Amino acid sequence: MRSENLFKRQFNEFLRHVQSVGHGHSLGSEREIGRTLGTSRTTVRKCLAAAMENGLLSKDRIVLRQTEPSELYAEAETIPPTLIVERAFLTWILQSDSGPGQAINALQLARQFGVSTTTIREFLQSFRHFGLMEREAGGKWVFRGMTLEFANELSDIREIFEMRSVMRFAELDDSDPSWNALRRLRTEHLKLLETIETDYHRFSLLDEQLHRLINSASSNRFVTEFYHVISLIFFYHYQWNKKDERIRNEAAVYQHLAYIDAILSRDQRKISQTCTAHLSEARRTLLASISRET
Repeated sequence: MRSENLFKRQFNEFLRHVQSVGHGHSLGSEREIGRTLGTSRTTVRKCLAAAMENGLLSKDRIVLRQTEPSELYAEAETIPPTLIVERAFLTWILQSDSGPGQAINALQLARQFGVSTTTIREFLQSFRHFGLMEREAGGKWVFRGMTLEFANELSDIREIFEMRSVMRFAELDDSDPSWNALRRLRTEHLKLLETIETDYHRFSLLDEQLHRLINSASSNRFVTEFYHVISLIFFYHYQWNKKDERIRNEAAVYQHLAYIDAILSRDQRKISQTCTAHLSEARRTLLASISRET
C-alpha cells in the first residue's frame, strides 16, 4: 500500500514535469529525469514505460502530446497511509471535542478510518514517547495533558524547523508545484474570510495544510517525522478550549495571508518577520490554553 501510494505520487510529479517540458521536446536521459524529480532511476523507468504505453512519449522520450487531467492519480491515492491516519485522527479530535483524559478505542478508529489496527497503534505509540498518550490495561489509550515547560520546548523546536523550511521554500524553482499549492491555499483563506462567522472552525484544516506545505520544503526526514506531533499539539490541542475561537481564527487567517504574501514575494526579511510573528502568536495561544486546563 505504502509503495503503491509513493509511486502514484511520483508518477503525478512525472506527468507535471512532462507538461512543463512541452510537446515536441525531449525529457533527456533517465539520470537527468531522476535528478529533476529527486527519485530513483528504477522509478523513472516505470514512469517512462507507463507514459510510452499511453502514447504520451515516444521511445526516445519525445513528448508526443499534452497530458490530460484524467491521467493524474487522485490525491487520495497518493497520500501515504500514515498521513491518511494522521489527518483522519486530527479531524476526529476536532469534531469530537476530545480533551485531556479522553479514552481512545483503537479498534473503533481503525474501522472508522478504514485502516488496520496495527497502523492506528503505531500512530498512537509515536505520541507515547512524549507523554501525550498513555496505554492502559486492556489495550485502551488515553489522552494526557502537557506541561507549560513541554509546550515551550516544543515551540522552540517548531520555530527552528519552520524558519529553515520557509527559507528553503522561498528558494524553490518557479516551476515547483509547491508555488501553485501555496497560491491555492491563499485563495482558500480569502474564501474562508467571506464566511468566517459560521465557518471559522475550518481554519484548523487550512492551518495544517499551510504549515505542512512549508515544512515539506525542508526535505529533512527528522522534520517530516516530527511534524505529526507538532500537528496534534499546535493545530488541535488549543482547540480544546473554545473560548474566543472565532475571533482567534479570524485573526490567524489574516496572519496567514501576510505570511503567504511574504513567501510569494521571496523577500527574506518579510518572510522572517511574518514567520516569527505568526509562530510567536501560536506559542502564546498554546500556552494560554494549557494554563486554562491546569
